[in-house]
Amino acid sequence: MEEDDVTIREQNFHSQVREYIICFLLFAVLYIVSYCIITRYKRKSDDHEDEDAVVNRISLYLCTFTLAVSGGAVFLLPFSIISSEILLSFPKNYYIQWLNGSLIHGLWNLVSLFSNLCLFVLMPFAYFFLESEGFAGSKKGIKARILETFVMLFLLALLILGIVWVASALIDNDVASMESLYDLWEFYLPYLYSCISLMGGLLLLMCTPVGLSRMFTVMGQLLVKPTILEDLDEQIYCIHLQEEALQRRLNGMSVGDLKKELDNIVNQRNKLERRKKASGWEKNLLYPIVMLILLTGTTISVLMVALNILYLLVDETAMPKGSTDRGIGNTSLSTFGVAQAALEIILMFYLMVSSVVGFYSLRVFEGLTPRKDDTTMTTIIGCCVSILVLSSALPVMSRTLGESRVAVSPSFQSSC
Repeated sequence: MEEDDVTIREQNFHSQVREYIICFLLFAVLYIVSYCIITRYKRKSDDHEDEDAVVNRISLYLCTFTLAVSGGAVFLLPFSIISSEILLSFPKNYYIQWLNGSLIHGLWNLVSLFSNLCLFVLMPFAYFFLESEGFAGSKKGIKARILETFVMLFLLALLILGIVWVASALIDNDVASMESLYDLWEFYLPYLYSCISLMGGLLLLMCTPVGLSRMFTVMGQLLVKPTILEDLDEQIYCIHLQEEALQRRLNGMSVGDLKKELDNIVNQRNKLERRKKASGWEKNLLYPIVMLILLTGTTISVLMVALNILYLLVDETAMPKGSTDRGIGNTSLSTFGVAQAALEIILMFYLMVSSVVGFYSLRVFEGLTPRKDDTTMTTIIGCCVSILVLSSALPVMSRTLGESRVAVSPSFQSSC
Protein backbone atom coordinates (compact mmCIF):
# COMPACT_ATOMS: atom_id res chain seq x y z
CA MET A 1 0.00 0.00 0.00
CA GLU A 2 2.76 2.42 0.91
CA GLU A 3 4.56 1.74 -2.38
CA ASP A 4 1.33 2.42 -4.27
CA ASP A 5 0.88 5.71 -2.38
CA VAL A 6 4.45 6.72 -3.18
CA THR A 7 3.93 5.85 -6.85
CA ILE A 8 0.75 7.94 -7.01
CA ARG A 9 2.47 10.88 -5.31
CA GLU A 10 5.38 10.62 -7.73
CA GLN A 11 3.02 10.56 -10.71
CA ASN A 12 1.17 13.60 -9.42
CA PHE A 13 4.45 15.40 -8.80
CA HIS A 14 5.77 14.66 -12.30
CA SER A 15 2.44 15.67 -13.83
CA GLN A 16 2.49 19.02 -12.04
CA VAL A 17 6.11 19.67 -13.01
CA ARG A 18 5.31 18.79 -16.62
CA GLU A 19 2.32 21.16 -16.63
CA TYR A 20 4.42 23.98 -15.16
CA ILE A 21 7.09 23.48 -17.84
CA ILE A 22 4.52 23.46 -20.66
CA CYS A 23 2.81 26.58 -19.31
CA PHE A 24 6.17 28.34 -19.00
CA LEU A 25 7.20 27.43 -22.56
CA LEU A 26 3.87 28.55 -24.02
CA PHE A 27 4.00 31.82 -22.13
CA ALA A 28 7.64 32.38 -23.14
CA VAL A 29 6.69 32.07 -26.81
CA LEU A 30 3.78 34.49 -26.36
CA TYR A 31 6.01 36.92 -24.46
CA ILE A 32 8.68 36.95 -27.19
CA VAL A 33 6.09 37.50 -29.93
CA SER A 34 4.42 40.27 -27.90
CA TYR A 35 7.77 41.96 -27.30
CA CYS A 36 8.54 41.94 -31.03
CA ILE A 37 5.12 43.43 -31.82
CA ILE A 38 5.40 46.23 -29.25
CA THR A 39 8.97 47.17 -30.17
CA ARG A 40 7.89 47.37 -33.82
CA TYR A 41 5.40 50.14 -32.98
CA LYS A 42 7.08 51.79 -29.99
CA ARG A 43 8.60 55.20 -30.58
CA LYS A 44 12.37 54.98 -30.74
CA SER A 45 14.15 56.84 -27.94
CA ASP A 46 17.70 57.42 -26.82
CA ASP A 47 19.46 54.52 -25.15
CA HIS A 48 20.88 56.59 -22.31
CA GLU A 49 20.59 54.94 -18.91
CA ASP A 50 18.71 57.83 -17.34
CA GLU A 51 15.65 57.77 -15.11
CA ASP A 52 13.07 58.08 -17.88
CA ALA A 53 14.70 55.28 -19.87
CA VAL A 54 14.43 52.91 -16.88
CA VAL A 55 10.77 53.85 -16.36
CA ASN A 56 10.00 53.31 -20.05
CA ARG A 57 11.73 49.95 -20.00
CA ILE A 58 9.75 48.76 -16.96
CA SER A 59 6.49 49.93 -18.54
CA LEU A 60 7.48 48.15 -21.75
CA TYR A 61 7.98 44.86 -19.90
CA LEU A 62 4.61 45.20 -18.15
CA CYS A 63 2.86 45.97 -21.45
CA THR A 64 4.55 42.96 -23.03
CA PHE A 65 3.32 40.75 -20.19
CA THR A 66 -0.23 42.07 -20.63
CA LEU A 67 -0.21 41.52 -24.39
CA ALA A 68 1.08 37.97 -23.85
CA VAL A 69 -1.82 37.28 -21.47
CA SER A 70 -4.21 38.67 -24.10
CA GLY A 71 -2.71 36.30 -26.65
CA GLY A 72 -3.17 33.43 -24.21
CA ALA A 73 -6.85 34.31 -23.78
CA VAL A 74 -7.30 34.33 -27.57
CA PHE A 75 -5.53 30.99 -28.13
CA LEU A 76 -7.11 29.14 -25.19
CA LEU A 77 -10.34 28.16 -26.92
CA PRO A 78 -8.65 26.97 -30.16
CA PHE A 79 -6.06 25.12 -28.08
CA SER A 80 -8.84 23.35 -26.14
CA ILE A 81 -10.59 22.33 -29.37
CA ILE A 82 -7.38 21.05 -30.98
CA SER A 83 -6.40 19.14 -27.83
CA SER A 84 -9.77 17.40 -27.65
CA GLU A 85 -9.65 16.33 -31.29
CA ILE A 86 -6.06 15.06 -30.96
CA LEU A 87 -6.93 13.01 -27.87
CA LEU A 88 -9.93 11.52 -29.68
CA SER A 89 -7.83 10.64 -32.72
CA PHE A 90 -4.95 9.13 -30.71
CA PRO A 91 -6.46 8.00 -27.39
CA LYS A 92 -3.66 5.61 -26.40
CA ASN A 93 -0.63 7.37 -27.85
CA TYR A 94 2.05 7.62 -25.17
CA TYR A 95 3.59 10.82 -26.54
CA ILE A 96 0.44 12.93 -26.19
CA GLN A 97 -0.65 11.83 -22.72
CA TRP A 98 0.60 15.18 -21.37
CA LEU A 99 -2.25 16.80 -23.31
CA ASN A 100 -5.03 16.26 -20.78
CA GLY A 101 -7.88 18.05 -19.06
CA SER A 102 -5.75 19.02 -16.08
CA LEU A 103 -3.38 20.99 -18.32
CA ILE A 104 -6.25 22.74 -20.14
CA HIS A 105 -8.02 23.74 -16.92
CA GLY A 106 -4.72 24.89 -15.45
CA LEU A 107 -4.17 27.16 -18.45
CA TRP A 108 -7.68 28.59 -18.07
CA ASN A 109 -7.03 29.31 -14.39
CA LEU A 110 -3.67 30.97 -15.10
CA VAL A 111 -5.12 33.19 -17.83
CA SER A 112 -7.97 34.20 -15.53
CA LEU A 113 -5.53 35.01 -12.71
CA PHE A 114 -3.11 36.95 -14.92
CA SER A 115 -5.97 38.86 -16.58
CA ASN A 116 -7.08 40.15 -13.18
CA LEU A 117 -3.46 40.92 -12.25
CA CYS A 118 -2.80 42.88 -15.46
CA LEU A 119 -6.09 44.74 -15.46
CA PHE A 120 -6.13 45.84 -11.82
CA VAL A 121 -2.44 46.03 -10.88
CA LEU A 122 0.13 45.99 -13.67
CA MET A 123 -1.46 48.34 -16.21
CA PRO A 124 -2.49 51.01 -13.66
CA PHE A 125 0.99 50.75 -12.16
CA ALA A 126 2.62 51.14 -15.59
CA TYR A 127 0.53 54.22 -16.40
CA PHE A 128 1.01 55.99 -13.06
CA PHE A 129 4.69 55.04 -12.99
CA LEU A 130 5.13 56.52 -16.45
CA GLU A 131 3.37 59.76 -15.54
CA SER A 132 4.84 60.16 -12.05
CA GLU A 133 7.56 62.68 -11.19
CA GLY A 134 7.75 62.33 -7.41
CA PHE A 135 6.04 64.41 -4.75
CA ALA A 136 6.86 68.09 -4.50
CA GLY A 137 9.73 68.72 -2.12
CA SER A 138 10.97 65.13 -2.18
CA LYS A 139 14.23 63.97 -3.70
CA LYS A 140 13.85 63.07 -7.35
CA GLY A 141 14.56 59.53 -8.45
CA ILE A 142 13.09 56.10 -9.09
CA LYS A 143 12.15 55.59 -5.43
CA ALA A 144 10.16 58.84 -5.33
CA ARG A 145 8.30 57.88 -8.49
CA ILE A 146 7.54 54.40 -7.14
CA LEU A 147 6.21 55.93 -3.91
CA GLU A 148 3.94 58.29 -5.82
CA THR A 149 2.75 55.43 -8.01
CA PHE A 150 1.76 53.27 -5.03
CA VAL A 151 -0.06 56.19 -3.42
CA MET A 152 -2.00 56.80 -6.64
CA LEU A 153 -2.82 53.09 -6.89
CA PHE A 154 -4.11 53.10 -3.31
CA LEU A 155 -6.31 56.12 -3.97
CA LEU A 156 -7.58 54.57 -7.21
CA ALA A 157 -8.43 51.33 -5.38
CA LEU A 158 -10.39 53.27 -2.76
CA LEU A 159 -12.24 55.17 -5.49
CA ILE A 160 -13.19 52.02 -7.42
CA LEU A 161 -14.14 50.22 -4.20
CA GLY A 162 -16.46 53.08 -3.27
CA ILE A 163 -18.04 53.22 -6.73
CA VAL A 164 -18.71 49.47 -6.82
CA TRP A 165 -20.03 49.52 -3.25
CA VAL A 166 -22.45 52.36 -4.04
CA ALA A 167 -23.53 50.68 -7.30
CA SER A 168 -24.19 47.42 -5.45
CA ALA A 169 -26.20 49.30 -2.82
CA LEU A 170 -28.35 50.94 -5.50
CA ILE A 171 -28.94 47.75 -7.46
CA ASP A 172 -29.34 45.24 -4.61
CA ASN A 173 -29.94 46.88 -1.24
CA ASP A 174 -29.37 43.73 0.79
CA VAL A 175 -27.23 43.39 3.90
CA ALA A 176 -25.79 40.05 2.79
CA SER A 177 -24.78 41.35 -0.63
CA MET A 178 -23.25 44.47 0.93
CA GLU A 179 -21.22 42.43 3.41
CA SER A 180 -20.03 40.08 0.67
CA LEU A 181 -18.17 43.00 -0.91
CA TYR A 182 -15.82 42.99 2.07
CA ASP A 183 -14.55 39.61 0.86
CA LEU A 184 -11.99 41.14 -1.49
CA TRP A 185 -10.51 38.03 -3.09
CA GLU A 186 -13.48 35.64 -3.29
CA PHE A 187 -16.21 38.07 -4.33
CA TYR A 188 -15.14 41.65 -4.94
CA LEU A 189 -12.46 41.11 -7.61
CA PRO A 190 -14.52 38.55 -9.62
CA TYR A 191 -17.53 40.89 -9.34
CA LEU A 192 -15.50 43.85 -10.57
CA TYR A 193 -13.93 41.78 -13.35
CA SER A 194 -17.40 40.60 -14.39
CA CYS A 195 -18.49 44.22 -14.79
CA ILE A 196 -15.44 45.00 -16.91
CA SER A 197 -15.91 41.82 -18.95
CA LEU A 198 -19.54 42.81 -19.53
CA MET A 199 -18.34 46.10 -20.96
CA GLY A 200 -15.78 44.14 -22.99
CA GLY A 201 -18.54 41.90 -24.35
CA LEU A 202 -20.66 44.91 -25.30
CA LEU A 203 -17.60 46.52 -26.89
CA LEU A 204 -16.92 43.28 -28.78
CA LEU A 205 -20.50 43.19 -30.07
CA MET A 206 -20.21 46.82 -31.12
CA CYS A 207 -16.80 46.51 -32.80
CA THR A 208 -17.30 43.20 -34.61
CA PRO A 209 -19.95 44.35 -37.15
CA VAL A 210 -17.89 47.46 -37.87
CA GLY A 211 -14.78 45.33 -38.26
CA LEU A 212 -16.50 42.83 -40.56
CA SER A 213 -17.44 45.62 -42.95
CA ARG A 214 -14.10 47.37 -42.53
CA MET A 215 -12.08 44.21 -43.29
CA PHE A 216 -12.89 44.46 -46.99
CA THR A 217 -11.52 48.02 -47.13
CA VAL A 218 -8.39 47.13 -45.15
CA MET A 219 -7.59 44.11 -47.31
CA GLY A 220 -8.23 46.21 -50.40
CA GLN A 221 -5.56 48.65 -49.20
CA LEU A 222 -3.05 45.89 -48.44
CA LEU A 223 -3.51 43.89 -51.63
CA VAL A 224 -2.96 44.81 -55.27
CA LYS A 225 -6.26 45.25 -57.06
CA PRO A 226 -6.71 43.85 -60.58
CA THR A 227 -5.66 46.32 -63.28
CA ILE A 228 -8.17 46.39 -66.12
CA LEU A 229 -7.59 48.85 -68.98
CA GLU A 230 -5.24 50.94 -66.83
CA ASP A 231 -2.00 52.51 -68.01
CA LEU A 232 0.16 52.47 -64.88
CA ASP A 233 3.18 53.96 -66.67
CA GLU A 234 1.22 57.07 -67.59
CA GLN A 235 -0.10 57.46 -64.04
CA ILE A 236 3.40 57.08 -62.58
CA TYR A 237 4.72 59.67 -65.07
CA CYS A 238 2.03 62.18 -64.00
CA ILE A 239 2.82 61.56 -60.34
CA HIS A 240 6.53 62.16 -61.04
CA LEU A 241 5.71 65.51 -62.66
CA GLN A 242 3.61 66.58 -59.67
CA GLU A 243 6.34 65.48 -57.27
CA GLU A 244 9.02 67.45 -59.12
CA ALA A 245 6.80 70.55 -59.21
CA LEU A 246 6.24 70.40 -55.45
CA GLN A 247 9.94 69.86 -54.77
CA ARG A 248 10.77 72.99 -56.79
CA ARG A 249 8.22 74.96 -54.76
CA LEU A 250 9.75 73.63 -51.52
CA ASN A 251 13.29 74.78 -52.34
CA GLY A 252 14.28 77.28 -49.70
CA MET A 253 10.88 77.03 -47.99
CA SER A 254 9.49 75.00 -45.11
CA VAL A 255 5.76 74.99 -45.67
CA GLY A 256 3.84 72.30 -43.80
CA ASP A 257 0.95 72.03 -46.28
CA LEU A 258 3.30 71.57 -49.23
CA LYS A 259 5.22 68.85 -47.38
CA LYS A 260 1.99 67.01 -46.58
CA GLU A 261 0.94 67.25 -50.22
CA LEU A 262 4.35 65.98 -51.29
CA ASP A 263 4.10 63.04 -48.87
CA ASN A 264 0.69 62.14 -50.29
CA ILE A 265 2.03 62.21 -53.84
CA VAL A 266 5.03 60.07 -52.84
CA ASN A 267 2.66 57.55 -51.24
CA GLN A 268 0.56 57.45 -54.40
CA ARG A 269 3.69 56.90 -56.49
CA ASN A 270 4.82 54.05 -54.22
CA LYS A 271 1.41 52.39 -54.51
CA LEU A 272 1.43 52.68 -58.29
CA GLU A 273 4.96 51.28 -58.51
CA ARG A 274 3.96 48.40 -56.24
CA ARG A 275 0.98 47.64 -58.49
CA LYS A 276 3.26 47.75 -61.53
CA LYS A 277 5.84 45.37 -60.01
CA ALA A 278 3.22 42.89 -58.76
CA SER A 279 3.07 39.52 -60.51
CA GLY A 280 0.15 38.47 -62.67
CA TRP A 281 -1.02 35.98 -60.03
CA GLU A 282 -1.04 38.70 -57.36
CA LYS A 283 -2.85 41.15 -59.62
CA ASN A 284 -5.56 38.91 -61.02
CA LEU A 285 -6.10 36.04 -58.56
CA LEU A 286 -5.01 36.97 -55.03
CA TYR A 287 -7.38 39.91 -54.57
CA PRO A 288 -10.57 38.04 -55.69
CA ILE A 289 -9.61 34.97 -53.65
CA VAL A 290 -9.06 36.98 -50.45
CA MET A 291 -12.31 38.91 -50.94
CA LEU A 292 -14.16 35.64 -51.53
CA ILE A 293 -12.67 34.20 -48.32
CA LEU A 294 -13.74 37.28 -46.35
CA LEU A 295 -17.25 37.10 -47.79
CA THR A 296 -17.48 33.38 -47.03
CA GLY A 297 -16.23 33.84 -43.46
CA THR A 298 -18.69 36.65 -42.80
CA THR A 299 -21.59 34.66 -44.25
CA ILE A 300 -20.77 31.52 -42.26
CA SER A 301 -20.41 33.54 -39.04
CA VAL A 302 -23.82 35.15 -39.52
CA LEU A 303 -25.43 31.79 -40.35
CA MET A 304 -23.91 30.11 -37.27
CA VAL A 305 -25.18 32.90 -35.03
CA ALA A 306 -28.65 32.67 -36.61
CA LEU A 307 -28.75 28.88 -36.14
CA ASN A 308 -27.61 29.25 -32.54
CA ILE A 309 -30.47 31.69 -31.89
CA LEU A 310 -32.92 29.08 -33.24
CA TYR A 311 -31.34 26.42 -30.99
CA LEU A 312 -31.73 28.70 -27.98
CA LEU A 313 -35.42 29.17 -28.77
CA VAL A 314 -36.25 25.45 -29.01
CA ASP A 315 -33.67 23.69 -26.82
CA GLU A 316 -32.67 24.58 -23.25
CA THR A 317 -29.52 22.46 -23.39
CA ALA A 318 -28.14 24.83 -26.02
CA MET A 319 -27.89 27.54 -23.39
CA PRO A 320 -24.34 28.10 -22.08
CA LYS A 321 -25.54 27.44 -18.52
CA GLY A 322 -27.72 24.50 -19.52
CA SER A 323 -25.10 22.49 -21.33
CA THR A 324 -22.80 20.11 -19.51
CA ASP A 325 -19.04 19.99 -19.63
CA ARG A 326 -18.20 16.87 -21.63
CA GLY A 327 -14.53 17.05 -20.75
CA ILE A 328 -11.43 17.21 -22.87
CA GLY A 329 -10.90 14.08 -24.92
CA ASN A 330 -14.05 12.25 -23.77
CA THR A 331 -16.33 13.18 -26.67
CA SER A 332 -15.93 15.42 -29.68
CA LEU A 333 -16.63 19.06 -28.91
CA SER A 334 -17.79 19.56 -32.51
CA THR A 335 -20.77 17.90 -34.16
CA PHE A 336 -18.99 17.16 -37.44
CA GLY A 337 -15.62 16.33 -35.96
CA VAL A 338 -12.33 17.71 -37.24
CA ALA A 339 -13.85 19.69 -40.13
CA GLN A 340 -16.16 21.68 -37.87
CA ALA A 341 -13.39 22.11 -35.29
CA ALA A 342 -11.11 23.66 -37.93
CA LEU A 343 -13.96 25.90 -39.11
CA GLU A 344 -14.68 27.06 -35.54
CA ILE A 345 -11.02 27.91 -34.95
CA ILE A 346 -10.81 29.92 -38.19
CA LEU A 347 -14.02 31.80 -37.36
CA MET A 348 -12.82 32.60 -33.83
CA PHE A 349 -9.61 34.15 -35.14
CA TYR A 350 -11.59 35.96 -37.82
CA LEU A 351 -13.95 37.28 -35.14
CA MET A 352 -11.05 38.54 -33.01
CA VAL A 353 -9.27 40.22 -35.93
CA SER A 354 -12.53 41.83 -37.03
CA SER A 355 -13.23 43.13 -33.53
CA VAL A 356 -9.73 44.67 -33.30
CA VAL A 357 -10.09 46.28 -36.74
CA GLY A 358 -13.53 47.57 -35.78
CA PHE A 359 -12.19 48.89 -32.48
CA TYR A 360 -9.56 51.02 -34.17
CA SER A 361 -12.08 52.10 -36.83
CA LEU A 362 -14.36 53.75 -34.26
CA ARG A 363 -13.83 57.50 -33.98
CA VAL A 364 -13.70 57.32 -30.19
CA PHE A 365 -10.62 55.05 -30.27
CA GLU A 366 -8.85 56.40 -33.36
CA GLY A 367 -6.28 58.08 -31.10
CA LEU A 368 -5.15 54.63 -29.88
CA THR A 369 -4.22 53.43 -33.36
CA PRO A 370 -0.55 52.33 -33.21
CA ARG A 371 1.89 53.67 -35.79
CA LYS A 372 5.14 52.01 -36.70
CA ASP A 373 8.09 53.45 -34.73
CA ASP A 374 5.93 56.38 -33.59
CA THR A 375 3.68 55.15 -30.75
CA THR A 376 4.10 56.54 -27.25
CA MET A 377 4.14 54.29 -24.20
CA THR A 378 0.88 55.84 -22.96
CA THR A 379 -0.84 54.82 -26.20
CA ILE A 380 0.69 51.34 -25.98
CA ILE A 381 -0.71 50.94 -22.46
CA GLY A 382 -4.17 51.94 -23.72
CA CYS A 383 -3.89 49.48 -26.60
CA CYS A 384 -2.82 46.63 -24.30
CA VAL A 385 -5.71 47.26 -21.90
CA SER A 386 -8.21 47.41 -24.78
CA ILE A 387 -6.94 44.21 -26.37
CA LEU A 388 -6.95 42.47 -22.97
CA VAL A 389 -10.60 43.40 -22.39
CA LEU A 390 -11.59 42.27 -25.89
CA SER A 391 -9.65 39.00 -25.69
CA SER A 392 -11.03 38.19 -22.23
CA ALA A 393 -14.58 38.57 -23.55
CA LEU A 394 -13.88 36.52 -26.70
CA PRO A 395 -14.22 32.96 -25.23
CA VAL A 396 -17.53 33.72 -23.52
CA MET A 397 -18.90 35.60 -26.54
CA SER A 398 -17.87 32.77 -28.89
CA ARG A 399 -19.67 30.33 -26.63
CA THR A 400 -22.76 32.54 -26.35
CA LEU A 401 -23.02 33.31 -30.08
CA GLY A 402 -22.62 29.64 -31.01
CA GLU A 403 -19.21 29.98 -32.66
CA SER A 404 -17.96 27.20 -30.38
CA ARG A 405 -19.46 24.44 -28.23
CA VAL A 406 -16.55 24.27 -25.81
CA ALA A 407 -17.62 24.81 -22.20
CA VAL A 408 -15.57 27.65 -20.75
CA SER A 409 -13.68 26.77 -17.58
CA PRO A 410 -15.74 27.60 -14.45
CA SER A 411 -13.10 29.85 -12.90
CA PHE A 412 -12.75 31.83 -16.11
CA GLN A 413 -16.50 31.93 -16.74
CA SER A 414 -17.24 33.13 -13.21
CA SER A 415 -14.82 36.00 -13.65
CA CYS A 416 -16.22 36.85 -17.09
